[in-house]
Amino acid sequence: MEVQPKTDNPATRGPVESQLLRSDGRRDDELRPISFQNGIAPYATGSTLVSWGNTRVICGVTIDEAIPRWMKEQGVPGGWITAEYSMLPYSTLDRKPRDISKGRLDGRSQEIQRLIGRAMRAAVELDRLGPRTVWIDCDVLQADGGTRTAAITGSYVALHLAIQKLLADGKLTSNPLSDSVAAVSLGVVDQRVLLDLNYEEDSKAEADMNLVMTGRGEFIEVQVTGEQNTFSQLQLESLLALGRAGVNRIIAAQNAALGTRPTSL
Repeated sequence: MEVQPKTDNPATRGPVESQLLRSDGRRDDELRPISFQNGIAPYATGSTLVSWGNTRVICGVTIDEAIPRWMKEQGVPGGWITAEYSMLPYSTLDRKPRDISKGRLDGRSQEIQRLIGRAMRAAVELDRLGPRTVWIDCDVLQADGGTRTAAITGSYVALHLAIQKLLADGKLTSNPLSDSVAAVSLGVVDQRVLLDLNYEEDSKAEADMNLVMTGRGEFIEVQVTGEQNTFSQLQLESLLALGRAGVNRIIAAQNAALGTRPTSL
């Protein structure tokens, strides 16, 4: 299901917006088109292919009816959610070697998969999962910026579908999901505050941000870095305001793909 975010409402525009269109024809506060193809991996408990502009990520959820050893040893009740993230060799212009060929996990991949796990655990009451582990696998088929935010956004959709199946199969007696989760990238490029960076914009950003939020408008993670320059408090506030508005639209797209009631920030 494809959702083209609305762009003609002045009330949804970010606080900093140039009259010049971006290289792909978008306004500064405009998202790339987002779509979800659910059930893309039939053997997964829940799965979706999220297409976000020219970025494509498959997110699949599988269930292990056991918990990690550390949870058993510490007597921690409930279940666990963990994630793995990888970019396929042909996802970028230049072939990206598989981690296994290097004998170690790429540092960036490790950082992103930990972020995905933290984001999903923030939206789940783990004690309601029972003694099981939820595995979320995110594989980037095509990368054009925002792969981590697409992976987080798609992971929530896949997780929601998996939870619904567990409930339908009687493996869960109550819904452990407490909120929705979505993420978006932003940045300062040529002193313009931009929403949802593509690769071209991300590669030359003076500052960039990855914003992860819940449907209720609470922050899960805010990653912001001055890449080539410092940034001002006004720019930081503009990034946050623009990001909140963007996440609101992304959650609406998730809800439409899941057939659930909209949640507003």
